[in-house]
Amino acid sequence: MSKIDRRSALGIGLAAASAAMMKPAAAQTTGYKDTTPWPGVVVRAYDGETPAIIPGFKTVSMRDLIMQPGSKTMGPPMENAMVCHITEGEMRLEQEGKTFTAKKNFVWTCNKDTKEQAYNDGNVVAIMRITDLKA
Repeated sequence: MSKIDRRSALGIGLAAASAAMMKPAAAQTTGYKDTTPWPGVVVRAYDGETPAIIPGFKTVSMRDLIMQPGSKTMGPPMENAMVCHITEGEMRLEQEGKTFTAKKNFVWTCNKDTKEQAYNDGNVVAIMRITDLKA
C-alpha cells in the first residue's frame, strides 16, 4: 500500500465531506395518481400502459395498494386478471372463500371477476404491487 501525503488526505477528506453534504434524490412526485377508496387505503395508479405480448391481453399497467395498519378493502370483484406482489409488510387475504397470509415478497394471481378482500392486521404499512393484465 502506498503512503498518503497530507495533500492527498485533504483531497480525500474534502471529497468525502462533499458527498456527505449532498441531498438525496427527490422522491417521485409525478407520474401517478392517488385515490382513497376506503379508510386507510390508498391506491397509487402509475401513468401509462404498455402493450402486452401475453396472448389474450392487450396492455399491462401497474398500481400499488398501500394499506395502513388496521385497514381493509371492501372485496370488489376484479376488473381484470392481475399479478399481485407484497413489497412491504403483510396482508391477510380472503379470496373466493379461502384465507391466506401474504408476507413480504409473496406473489399470487387473480382472474377477472375474482372476489378478494385484503386486511392489514399488522402494525406496519403494507404495500401490494399490482400488475394489471388488460384484455
